[in-house]
Amino acid sequence: MSPLPLTIATWDYDRTRALQDGRVTVEGCAVNHLTMPVEECFERAFFHGEFEVAEIGFSPYLISLSRGIAPYVAIPVFLSRMFRHSAVYIRTDRSINGPQDLRGKRIGVPEYQMSAVMWFRGFLRDEYGISVEDMEWVQGGLEVPGRRDKFPLNLPDGFPLTTRHDTSLSELLAAGEIDALMSARRPSCFVEGHQHVARLFPDYRQAEQTYFRKTGIFPIMHAVGIRRDVLEQSPWLATSLYKAFAQAKAIADADLAETTALKVGLPWVTAEFESTVNVMGPDFWPYGLGAGNRRTLETMARYSYEQGLATRVIDVDEMFATGTFNETRI
Repeated sequence: MSPLPLTIATWDYDRTRALQDGRVTVEGCAVNHLTMPVEECFERAFFHGEFEVAEIGFSPYLISLSRGIAPYVAIPVFLSRMFRHSAVYIRTDRSINGPQDLRGKRIGVPEYQMSAVMWFRGFLRDEYGISVEDMEWVQGGLEVPGRRDKFPLNLPDGFPLTTRHDTSLSELLAAGEIDALMSARRPSCFVEGHQHVARLFPDYRQAEQTYFRKTGIFPIMHAVGIRRDVLEQSPWLATSLYKAFAQAKAIADADLAETTALKVGLPWVTAEFESTVNVMGPDFWPYGLGAGNRRTLETMARYSYEQGLATRVIDVDEMFATGTFNETRI
């Protein structure tokens, strides 16, 4: 049988590089691997279905899955994970001294439904009792006006959300028209050193480690999805892809741990690696459906429903294609 032609689209991560350069192959497949920024990948995957396999935002995926319109089926390969305490930017002239002071504030978001924002809103609810209705939301492009949602929102009538098409969120924050901004990317007004713009958590590393020690959660942002029609024709593909992505990540993990000659261009990468292992354990970026990931995914499903995104709480086992994910050890 001839190999299955397969186009895989992801960003250029260390944990995918061995797939991109051919050191790792996907069983039964002839792979064409495209690399692109995540925003472009999501746009082309969700709106146009261009790729057989693609990196997908996990919050939009849960929304589409709850409504029965998901064009992709996920496998538990979590290409992007990130604590999001660093992703909140504030006006320093609005008496915001901590998360508790965001209640009643006007907050910008590139997409209300994006994973990074969903995680931090859940943190505010769990840790400070601040619900999404306690803040006013302004949605728009971070740097360029006109960004749109992946799927229609499922918010109640009168929910405090407006959309701006005439200007960018970075400009609104710089002008003081919003009090804070939640964004995966740093806004240009912060990068350029605006005198009244700062991070909510200046020492976000410490805040994020404290959060992990308390919850055991390493937030998931993106997974890998297989286009539904492709998976229906080749159900074996889910396991083949999982094994390949796990092999590629194992190579990247070994590079981080190398001490003979540094493979990563940071002089203290060894110290950072050892510090991370000390806080999070040796498998600090796990794939699969082990206990830590299951707890993280259950929390994400709860947040999605509580925040008016998914129409129901999705069970973890419903999120993923059938495959031998936990049994595969590389």
